[in-house]
Amino acid sequence: MLDFTSALYLGMRHPSAQLAPWRSLTLGQPAALREPPGAPALAASLAALQGCEAACVLPSTLHLFWDLFGMLAAEKLVILVDGGSYAIARWGAERAQALGLPLRVFPSGEVAVLRRLAAAWGRQGRRPLILADGYVPGSEQVLPLAAYAALARQGGGYLLLDDTQVLGVAGASGGGSARLHGLPGGYDKAGGHLIVGASLAKGLGVPLAVLAGCGALLRRFEAHSQTRVHASPPSVALLAAARHALALNAHHGDALRARLADRVAQWRTGMAAAGIACRGGSFPVQRLPGRAHLQPALRAAGVLALAQAGGGAGALTFLLRADQTPGQVQQAMDLLEHHIRRRYERRV
Repeated sequence: MLDFTSALYLGMRHPSAQLAPWRSLTLGQPAALREPPGAPALAASLAALQGCEAACVLPSTLHLFWDLFGMLAAEKLVILVDGGSYAIARWGAERAQALGLPLRVFPSGEVAVLRRLAAAWGRQGRRPLILADGYVPGSEQVLPLAAYAALARQGGGYLLLDDTQVLGVAGASGGGSARLHGLPGGYDKAGGHLIVGASLAKGLGVPLAVLAGCGALLRRFEAHSQTRVHASPPSVALLAAARHALALNAHHGDALRARLADRVAQWRTGMAAAGIACRGGSFPVQRLPGRAHLQPALRAAGVLALAQAGGGAGALTFLLRADQTPGQVQQAMDLLEHHIRRRYERRV
């Protein structure tokens, strides 16, 4: 089977034999009482990678956004949600809404609409908390994150990015959206508005979350976090895998990102040559509108892709990776073109 359903974009895997050994998976203590061994150093390395002043590691983005929005709900904010934002961050936003913060959704990428919303709520004394993804999978659009950041700064609020898709994949050294868009990460007042939450599960291959931003906000988060009191911290095994991922990224990350870019370019060129409509731009999530019906035939031929509902006939999505060979990508494209042509011939 040729698998195009895995989001391990750089092909990073972390076999136990390649990780530093551990004597116990957990200390049996919450992070609020005692940090797992190596967690503070790992957080510092992840902050530096993203160009941020400080960071904190958590078991998942669900823990992260639940805690963060619970803390921010105490401030006089309005939550302004980019329409392309991912579900887990929205769940956190809905918690803050339940705790009393107003929430409005605006069309993805529409800076003018966002500006009007921020101004209208500003007149009511509420500062903007702008929630957006670093990248919306399957979209051709590059979100205007610098403009979002400027509006957050001007309004005395925050830009909160879910950077799960981008961390490890784009930006200098794989540092994600803050690096890619030149957003200050909290070393001075100009960067204090930026908050970045991300999972390492895609670009770096580790199911572990990191919250990054200015030091003052991170210290406040750690002091108020409920999951750091009531839930288990990341296991020692996950921390070891994350350190391994950062070492791989430091030594091979640029080569892996270049290889991934080649696979995406090969796919885009092939789709264009075959006349097959494809969305996704230069990102490894490539979506074919109206092609979900082809999934069973491709599966029978040995190619796994994601069939997704929505948009009429749905879409067929291929996730490209650095560990796929040019031959594997070409094979998938040939099979795809064959089944599209055969279906067309049956119709005529």
